Amino acid sequence: MSRKVQVTFLAAAWCLSYPDEELRGRVPLMRAALAEFPHAAAPFAAVLSELEATELTVLQARYVQEFDLGKRHALHLSYWTDGDTRRRGEVLGAFKQAYRDSGMLVDTGGELPDFLPMVLEFAATVDLQAGRDLLQRYRPSLELIKFGLRRDALPHESIVQAVCDALPGASPADEQAVMRMAGYGPPVESVGLDPYDPRLLPLKGA
Repeated sequence: MSRKVQVTFLAAAWCLSYPDEELRGRVPLMRAALAEFPHAAAPFAAVLSELEATELTVLQARYVQEFDLGKRHALHLSYWTDGDTRRRGEVLGAFKQAYRDSGMLVDTGGELPDFLPMVLEFAATVDLQAGRDLLQRYRPSLELIKFGLRRDALPHESIVQAVCDALPGASPADEQAVMRMAGYGPPVESVGLDPYDPRLLPLKGA
């Protein structure tokens, strides 16, 4: 089971990252790894096919439009709990501490440490338990990302659902149920956080 979860998390990390030639080259590897497990490949099929068949510049422009320019599908987990508030600095520090506690060198590459692909890759390649704990702690964020992707008919929705399915407990039925479960929405107080680079650099020492 842990092997399937690791494969799911790593494939999700890559599929939710900024598309480049390196990512396109990983598609056969992802297909082969997911094929080890019944039904594991299905949630990834549409995105993997797009990576293979679509012009790279089109994929990149689409990724920037959907994941970087707006907040509808923000992939930073603490955005959904803390927004751009003063408290978020403490939360981001907790993510960094979790990486340090793993005993491995994790290079964030200038990215905020709560970036979902980074957390997923950390869980898959460095510390599965610590990574799953982070994902479960921010399960409502995952669910809200998923519903946002579903609302805009983006194929990444099924990938985020696969991540949720690998965590304890069933997914809430709708966004209202998520909000009731978590008791929050994205705060709006701005403290001028630095903008982030849309590309995920690979974790080091994994």
